Amino acid sequence: MLDLSTRVTVPESVLFRDLDGEAVLLETATGRYYGLNEVGTRMWSLLQRHGEIEAAYQDLLGEYQVPAHELQQDLLDFVGLLTSRRLIEVASPQEVLP
Repeated sequence: MLDLSTRVTVPESVLFRDLDGEAVLLETATGRYYGLNEVGTRMWSLLQRHGEIEAAYQDLLGEYQVPAHELQQDLLDFVGLLTSRRLIEVASPQEVLP
């Protein structure tokens, strides 16, 4: 179950390229490309930088004029989609070792 406390990592098989605010992801194991719009690119960048959904969410709250509950749901849906396509791996805080 995804929630704000979920930690994320990008597998080594996933390559990211920013193209002036939009991005392309390549999953090298399958050779599949995925495009991200500007908002998806920002979400991806923050998830990759912070390694946790909560920190990305807090940054996004300060950047976008959107109700908090909508942003939270959109971010969790985005992480769920990335996970289903094996572009990101998730772990609950209990699964992460120090």
